[in-house]
This record gives sequence, C-alpha cells and structure tokens, in this order.
Amino acid sequence: MAAHEAHRDGLAAAEADRRLARHGANRLRPPETAGPLVRFFRHFHNVLIYILIAAAAGTALLGHWVDTGVILAVVLINTLIGFVQEGRAEKALDAIRQMLSPTALVIRDGERQEIPADTVVPGDIVVLQAGDKVPADLRLLQVKNLRIDEAVLTGESVPVAKAVDAVADAAPLGDRVCMAYSGTLVTFGRGLGVVTATGDDTEVGRISGMLTEVDSLQTPLIRQTEQFGRWLAGVILVISAATFAFGYWVRGYPLDEMFLAAVSLAVSTIPEGLPAILTIALAIGVQKMARRNAIIRRLPAVETLGSVSTICSDKTGTLTRNEMTVSTVACAHRWVQVEGVGYDPGAGQLCQDGEPIEPLDDEVLRHVLRAGLLCNDARLIQRQGDWAIEGDPTEGALLVLAGKGGLDRGEEEQQHPRLDVIPFESDHKYMATLHGPSDGGRYIVLKGAPERVLDLCSAQRGVDGDQPLDRAFWDGCLDQIAGQGERLLAVATRTATEETAVDHPHVDAGGFTLLAVLGIIDPPREEAIRAVAQCREAGVGVKMITGDHLITASAVGRLLGLGEAARSAVAGHELDTMDDDTLRRTAHTAAVFARTTPEHKLRLVSALQAEGAVVAMTGDGVNDAPALKRSDVGVAMGNKGTEAAKEASEMVLADDNFASIAHAVEEGRTVYDNIRKAILHMLPTNAGQSLTIMMAILMGLALPLTPVQVLWVNMVTSVTLAMALAFEPSEPGVMRRPPRDPAAPLLSGFLLWRIPFVAILLWLGTFGHFVWMEEVVGASDEVARTVAINTLVAGQAFYLLNLRLIHQPVLVGGALLRSQAMWIAIGVLVLLQLAFTYAPVMHTLFGTTAIGPDDWARILAFGAAVFVIVEFEKMALRRLPWVETG
Repeated sequence: MAAHEAHRDGLAAAEADRRLARHGANRLRPPETAGPLVRFFRHFHNVLIYILIAAAAGTALLGHWVDTGVILAVVLINTLIGFVQEGRAEKALDAIRQMLSPTALVIRDGERQEIPADTVVPGDIVVLQAGDKVPADLRLLQVKNLRIDEAVLTGESVPVAKAVDAVADAAPLGDRVCMAYSGTLVTFGRGLGVVTATGDDTEVGRISGMLTEVDSLQTPLIRQTEQFGRWLAGVILVISAATFAFGYWVRGYPLDEMFLAAVSLAVSTIPEGLPAILTIALAIGVQKMARRNAIIRRLPAVETLGSVSTICSDKTGTLTRNEMTVSTVACAHRWVQVEGVGYDPGAGQLCQDGEPIEPLDDEVLRHVLRAGLLCNDARLIQRQGDWAIEGDPTEGALLVLAGKGGLDRGEEEQQHPRLDVIPFESDHKYMATLHGPSDGGRYIVLKGAPERVLDLCSAQRGVDGDQPLDRAFWDGCLDQIAGQGERLLAVATRTATEETAVDHPHVDAGGFTLLAVLGIIDPPREEAIRAVAQCREAGVGVKMITGDHLITASAVGRLLGLGEAARSAVAGHELDTMDDDTLRRTAHTAAVFARTTPEHKLRLVSALQAEGAVVAMTGDGVNDAPALKRSDVGVAMGNKGTEAAKEASEMVLADDNFASIAHAVEEGRTVYDNIRKAILHMLPTNAGQSLTIMMAILMGLALPLTPVQVLWVNMVTSVTLAMALAFEPSEPGVMRRPPRDPAAPLLSGFLLWRIPFVAILLWLGTFGHFVWMEEVVGASDEVARTVAINTLVAGQAFYLLNLRLIHQPVLVGGALLRSQAMWIAIGVLVLLQLAFTYAPVMHTLFGTTAIGPDDWARILAFGAAVFVIVEFEKMALRRLPWVETG
C-alpha cells in the first residue's frame, strides 16, 4: 500500500530540489578541451612542418623572400586545415547531449507536472506515452502495451515490448525489459517508471563517458609521413654537415660559399611540395567519394580507407534494409516462400519449391493473407514513389504480404468490417480483432507469439477443412523457421456467433483454428551482398557486430555470404568471459557477433587492431559512437544515423548503402597509389639534384645548380609534374590485391630500389651533361647550368610518363592516353622552361641564358632514354617472383 501511495504522489517538490542539488542537472557534462590557441599551435608539432620551416629559413637567408613566402603559406594552409577539422570532431559529444528529452511528464506532490528534463532527479515518477523520448533511465512500475524503440542503444531492429517483472542482473541491455533508457523513443502504449539514473550515470551518459576516454588512432599515412620525416631530417642534417666539412676543410672553398652550397644541398633534398600534394590528393579523393555518396569529414581518412583490412558493420539498417519482410508462410498443407524485400507490395511473389503460385487460388492461403491484413493497425503509404510503414514494422510486413498476394485492403475491410479489437499486450502476447462479414457471420482473428497462439488452438486449417491440431508438426516448423533466423508469428481464427465485442476471456477460452506460422526477417540489402563479396575479393574481412539475437544474426550473416565463419556466431555474454588473448583469436576467426553492447563493440575493434588490422567500423546508433571513434575509419549512416554517430565518424554514407564503402576503399587505394607515385617522382628528383651538387664539391668543380635554380626546379616540377599525379585514375586490378600492411614504412621494398635507380639516372644525365659542356665544349657556367637544369627537368618529365602505371608497362593498352592531367602538366612545364631559358627577366633572376637546338636534341634524347630504361626495368622486375609488382 505504501509503494502504491508513493507511485501516486511521487516526490515532494522540496525533496526533488534537494536531490537536484545532490545529483546535479540531468544533462551530460561537457568534456574539458584545449583552447583554440593551444589546438592551433599543436598542429605545428610535425617533423615535415619543421623541415618546411627550415627550408623557408634557408631561402630567407639567401634573400629569396618570394620562395620563403610560398613555403610558409603551405605550412599555414596545412595547419589551418587540421585545426578546423579538429574543431568539428568535438561535436560528437554535443550531438549525444542533444539526444536528451527537452521535457518530461512527472508526478510530484500527487499531481502530474511537465518539467524541463534537466530537472528530473533519481526517485522521480515519470509518465511515458507514445511519442515521448524517455528523459532518464527508469525502472518500470506499470506498463500497458508499452513498446520502446531502443535501436540507438542496442541495435535491436524492432521496438521492445516492456514488462515490470525483474530480470537477471547479468541480462544484456537489450533483454532488460523492465527498464526504459534515456534517449530512447516510446512507440506504443504507456507506462510509469521511477528514475534510477540521470545525466552522466545513465546508459547514454556512460557511452558519452566512453567517447571522452577513447583516443582516435593516427592514420597509417600520418604515422608513415612522420616516420619518413624524421628519417629524412636526419639524412639532410648528416649529408649537409658532411658536405660542408669536406668542402671547407678538404677542398678549401670559402666559408660563405660553402655555407650557401650546404643550404643549396639541404633545399635540394627537402620535398617541400610533398605536404601540399598529399593534401591535394586527399582532397581530390574526397570529391570523387562524394560523387559516390561517401562524405569524408576528415581528410586523412581517404588514404586510411585504402589500407582497411577489416570492416566491422552494424546489421540493422546498414547491411539490412531495416524493413521487416515476411519470408516464410508455413501452412498445414504447404510451405511457401515469399520473394522480394522491403515495403513495396508489388515487388515479389509467393513461391513453392521455387515455382510461383497464385495464392488466391488456395483457400487456406487466402485466409492467411486476409487474417494478417485485418488483424492489423499499421498503414502502408507511398511517398514520392517510395513505400513506407506507419505503425509497427511487423504489422507492416503483413500488409505487404497481403499486397503481394493480390488482396486489396479497402475491399477486404469493407467486406469484413472490424467490430472490436484487443490491442497487443505483452502480458497476453497476442492481438485479436472481431469481424462481421457480409453474410452475417462473425469471427475472431488472432495473431501473436506462436507458443501462445498454439496453446489457444485445437485445430488446424488444411485443404480438406479443419483437422485436429498436430502440435509436434508445428513445433518442428517453429524450430526450422527460427533456425533460419526469422522471427515467428502465428495467425488463427475462430467463429464468434453472437459476440458484439471481444475481450480476453473470450479469446482465452481457446477453440481457435491455426491458419499458419509466418517467418519474418529484416533482409540483407542486395547491394550489400555484392559489396561483401567485393570486399572479400579485395582481401578485406567483413565482421557483423549487432545487438540483435544470435540466431537472427547468424542467419543474416549466411545470407550476406560471410561464409562458414557466420555459422560460429558469438554472443555478447561469451565475450564477457574471454581474456584479451582469446578475444583477439575470436575476433579474427568469427564473422558474426550478436547481442553486443557498446563495450563489446569497443573491445572487438581494439582486439582486431591489436592483431594489426586497420578497422573501419560502420554504425548508425549512439551505441556505435565509441567504437566509431576508436576505429581507424568510423563510417556513419547519413539517413538513418544519429548525429552522435555522424560526428564520431570520419565518413558518412549519404545513401546508407554498405556498397558505398567498397567504392570508398577502392578510391582510398587509388589515393595512396597516387601519393606513392608523387613520392616516387619527387624523391629521385631531389636525390639527383643532391648527388649533382655533392659530386661537384667532391671533384672541386663549380656548382652545376645554384640554390635559387634548385628552388626553381623544385617549384615548377611540384606545381606541374608531381601535382598531376594526384589526379591519376585507378590502376588496373586495384581491388584484386590484398590491403597493404599499415606497419610497413612509407619507403620500403620496391621504392627503396626505384628511388635510387632513377636518382642515379637523373644524376648521370644532369651532372654528365654539365661536365661535358664545361670540360669538352668549353661553355660558360651560365650555359652549362642552363643545359644541366633542362636536362634534369626533361628527365623528370619523361619519368612522369613511366609513373602512369608503377609496375606495368604504359605502352600497352593505351594507358598513356588515359591520363589527361599528365599531358597538361607536361605542356605547362614546357612553357615554363622555355620562359626560364629565353626570357631576359629569368636570366637576371636565375643566372640562365639561351641555348641552341643541338643542346635541346641532347636534352630530349636523355629524357627519352630515361623513359625507355625505366620501362625495361619494369619488365625485368616483373619476371622476378620475389619482387612486389601489384
């Protein structure tokens, strides 16, 4: 009696104020963040940025202020881009905070009051009604047909029927039917609950706290460029110092001249255009992905997608349509499969043994379809060509089934008008409607949980009329359909001679005739099935991590083509008992994880990363947000995804289509290939310049390239040739090779061969031509240097053509003709070099002079020789089995 009085009266206002002061407002605490100035300067902490600043200082010492300004502008632009993106990332927590209900209906001082949701306190009695957002975590005290959509927390694809009976302490979140959680939505019925947790103590608050504790990982490209930058900085320092010491103490060069030579050597080694090209390549990838419905929120994610080795995907609405569909109709005399997915009643037909049937020619089937249509409160609507459901998704699936069978709802309701209804209640596990057909007879239609409906049936409908109920037969049907991962629903009927209304005693009296058992499933997207196959061909593993039931998840996994690994699905409670080593092994071998919590998803992502995987995590709910943030690439759904999921992600799918991820992986691999091509072009060029300067100092000759000429070459080739590589299309077979090892350094294997190989070619041509002009021809330093510079640039231009395909010959299949950007870049470079060679102002600025046709002939012959030699090198390497060629 005391408890009843407490429920009726709720808290006193004074007590509510005391609890509000003690527990704080019912909102999520914002995280502590660094100020904008600190965040801005934090982006300068990068070795490549240090190298660029050193290059700017070197050019400033030489008095070339324009070049200094250009390099510093590159530094500033890269810093601003990172600063802006970091600020946007902080919106993830704000999006979760906005999920909380703005108001709440509570009982205080014996009266119902609507109060701001942030003033709700533990112990408050909250009234829930259809359409309400639950304001805090509640222990339910009273329910009446209460159903709550908890997909944002659990991933459960249908609303959960709530009850007041206690559950086990260890029950998973999705099975705690006696609880209602903050941020979830009441879809049906009403209820009363006492607040058990508010603010940061709620389930949503706990997830928010997990987000603040989860550190986003560095992308492979950032890790590699930082490692490369440190390595390059050391090389530059050692070579410049050694060259300075040798020239000053051994060769006797003047101190100021040797200092300028060392600066020239350092500047020639620094690939100052690389960060800009890297950013541009990523930006181009963003544009290409956007055209294929993949919206990138953070630039480095583009390249990271190319190294993804595992995709962890939520099931509901991501791999599946989030549209319940009747898949199986089991009658006493036949087993019918239903084709077509989604809510379009015209898409699909009923089949038996793979052959289409006409359901209206079968008396039993016609009764089954009519029963599902009449005992139904949902509405099937069409908006702008797309079909949708208003009401319960399971009831919507029955309307679609009737439409596929050829029944018209308006006509059926006119001939069989509803006289009364018992709405679905979780206590009784059924819904019943009373109908009066045109011939004057009346009957009850019953649908609900099969165990409950079977208990109320004494007969079954067959082709020869009603027969005694064969319970063993139907139990076998239930096991078989459930084994397919389908949700079960039974429909039955019974005559009602004189009743003008129907109530529970009428129904519970039994005597019903079972019409059929239906199997209902949230089917996989067709395009998701194809995308899973494409990902597996590309060496990318797919893991399905869902809050749904084990059998359902396993069945969907098999339909998606996840292979034998889908049969050994793992439940969330099993993960709780695993140590880290066991979890890592399980995460690697299993493909389906069911009944998972946010902690499980986070642990699985971390376990896969511990095994060296680069993980992309897809999801749409708040429950996915921590794992999305922890993963290497978080992928949120654009249409059905929550704002919290989007803000915690690096990529958002505008069409909620898993297939778009496969396209994004392909584009990510292309971006990385193009970045690698840019490195393969810039580093040999810089190394060739450095070798030329070093060899001249070692031999005691005049410098073939002055510091300002080195800057010219670096600038024009970066702006034209290397930049063109950022626009290159995908190489053949890009999705038929395995993901690259993210732990591999930026320069490894093949690159460690190709870079010095081409560098030596460029050095031989540049230095050799310079020495020949000075020692044999007797040309002036200006002429010899002009010839040497054009030789170096010509070699770079012809080598650019080799890089259309890194490993394969470019003269086969017209590959060269498919690269418009390359030819435009070479054309622009030719004009710039002609101006550099013949414009008087360039002679003054760079110390160059005009050269003759014979010089150009030798220059072009050298460029063509570079192209031919590299093509022969490709052919030779492809014959060696241990050389990577893809």
